[in-house]
Amino acid sequence: MSDGWHSDRAEPMTVGGGSTRLERRRAARQAQIKRRRRVALAAILVIFLLIVGTIVWTMRHTLMGSGASPEDYASGSPGPAVVVHITGTNNSDFAQNLVDAGVVKSVAAFNQAAGDKPISAGYYELRKAIPAAEAVDMITDPARSHRVGMVNVSAGAQLDDKRGKDNKVARGILSQISAATAHTSNGVKTQIPAADFVRVAATASPSDLGVPQWALATVNRMKGDHRRIEGLIAPGVWEEVDPSGTPVSILKSLITASAKQYEAQGLLSASRSSAAKLDPYEVLVSASIVEREVNQPADYPKVARVILNRLAKNQKLEMDSTVNYTEAVTSIDVRGEQLLKKTEWNTYAKTGLPATPIGAVGTSALVATENPAPGPWLYFVTVDAQGTTQFTDDFAQHERNRQTACDNKFLTVGCAPK
Repeated sequence: MSDGWHSDRAEPMTVGGGSTRLERRRAARQAQIKRRRRVALAAILVIFLLIVGTIVWTMRHTLMGSGASPEDYASGSPGPAVVVHITGTNNSDFAQNLVDAGVVKSVAAFNQAAGDKPISAGYYELRKAIPAAEAVDMITDPARSHRVGMVNVSAGAQLDDKRGKDNKVARGILSQISAATAHTSNGVKTQIPAADFVRVAATASPSDLGVPQWALATVNRMKGDHRRIEGLIAPGVWEEVDPSGTPVSILKSLITASAKQYEAQGLLSASRSSAAKLDPYEVLVSASIVEREVNQPADYPKVARVILNRLAKNQKLEMDSTVNYTEAVTSIDVRGEQLLKKTEWNTYAKTGLPATPIGAVGTSALVATENPAPGPWLYFVTVDAQGTTQFTDDFAQHERNRQTACDNKFLTVGCAPK
């Protein structure tokens, strides 16, 4: 007898021509096979494309390495000088700047010539239509003879040129900026005179100059005197001075960047554990004195403490560096007539801090002023050419220390006769 099943494994019969379970299984297997074939074909296609891409890349680089040269200018027929601002994150970016300026003919030629040589962003005076290798040599020249728009401000540098007792002139920051703008473009030689920067520093509005909020009071009060921005240009190698900019735009870029640098070094958040509380601008002024009074950074925190101790006692600072600030010739031996000059900076003639910083403030001096050493000192004197400085809170001992400097022939003014 049959109950509709042929065996334990037989498919059941269907009524009305419907498909059996076996047919459905076969259809499912065929669909699965088709899917697997499509996946396999897709994988094969991906592998094929990877192989083709690898072959193309290899052939391209093999050809480049075997002498198949990219487009390049011939040597011997350079065009006029032009200033190029090289920006970006890699050599291809730099190369595109040069192609756009007409200096080199192709990105590939520059990349091939540059290889793994380090390329620095910045402004360069180059020639149009030169071989890529020549452009690379100019840009990577260790003497930086083709760099323009670069200013190296040292710690303690002042706005104005200063002559020392040895008759050597230390170029001021404004003269250095002027020199950085000198360039030739399309046959025209251009340089912004230092006098233009002096005029703008004295007369431009603080907002146009990028003066930070914490320096506004002094800059506004001293309008007409270019020294009102003293200390607002920080030490460092400033590589992005646009030689085609204006005196206002150039000073603004430097002052704005310097303010950020000072603030990053803690100018706004430093706490002073002294009765002589200083605001951020006063901290900068005090640090500028620290910078120029001694030449050993290890002594900076002690000098900073001497300044704070004297301010707290309402005692004149009497710092030679503040007298020298307005002198045409600077000297460690400050003489009597110099001490009597009444200026906004002479701390022998006035009580308190000078009107402005007396130079660019380096990191070590600023940090030391923000974190002065604990101590009672009120006096200090450097006693030899090596920079040895002695500190004391006793005036009689200070006089003896000063005589040591005289005995060492480091000082000559105010020395006791032998």
